[in-house]
Amino acid sequence: MIRHVWERARASRLLDRVLVATDDSRIAAAASAFGAEVVMTSPAHPSGTDRVAEAAAATDAEIIVNIQGDEPLIDPAAIDLAISVLLDDPSCQMATLKRRIEREEDISNPNVVKVVTALDGRALYFSRSPIPANRGGGAVYWKHIGLYVYRRSLLLGYSRLPRGPLEEAEKLEQLRALENGIGIRVAETAYDTIGVDTPEDLDAVLKLWRSRQEPGQ
Repeated sequence: MIRHVWERARASRLLDRVLVATDDSRIAAAASAFGAEVVMTSPAHPSGTDRVAEAAAATDAEIIVNIQGDEPLIDPAAIDLAISVLLDDPSCQMATLKRRIEREEDISNPNVVKVVTALDGRALYFSRSPIPANRGGGAVYWKHIGLYVYRRSLLLGYSRLPRGPLEEAEKLEQLRALENGIGIRVAETAYDTIGVDTPEDLDAVLKLWRSRQEPGQ
């Protein structure tokens, strides 16, 4: 799974370097075996963002992308779209992606994180619960795609930001930014993803992957 993520990240037009950051020697060995550049990080990090920040501190990159290791179907074009948000707007410090939810069951699935945004594209809130409430009917729900792009100065200070009650309650690390007054720009994409959080997710990814293969492969 990590190799699929790595290979797709390397297909991005805008990424100059792809690192696998981990605190697990088994992951490091597997990643090194297929040719990835590996960075060993502290096992004490409370979130993936903190781990990425440690890895980024050893580089001189001004824009850093946090690509989740459980997204084997991630689209390189989606990575480029998120990066473009920061390239096009020097004032933007952090960006991510959203996609309109089409399956009814995803609205109530806590493993499908929802996001609501302001009219200018700024994130208002992320939740595992259905948001917004649909009291008036006709509500549109948006799935958060777990890909983050940061400017270096923001990312390196991220781990020093206090973790607030919303991050603790939802177990969503991006809420740390919102709780500390940091805006997140959210770009809309047609790209979808299946994060592998459960054995059922893995089965779905494998089924979709096989359906994309040419006969005989």
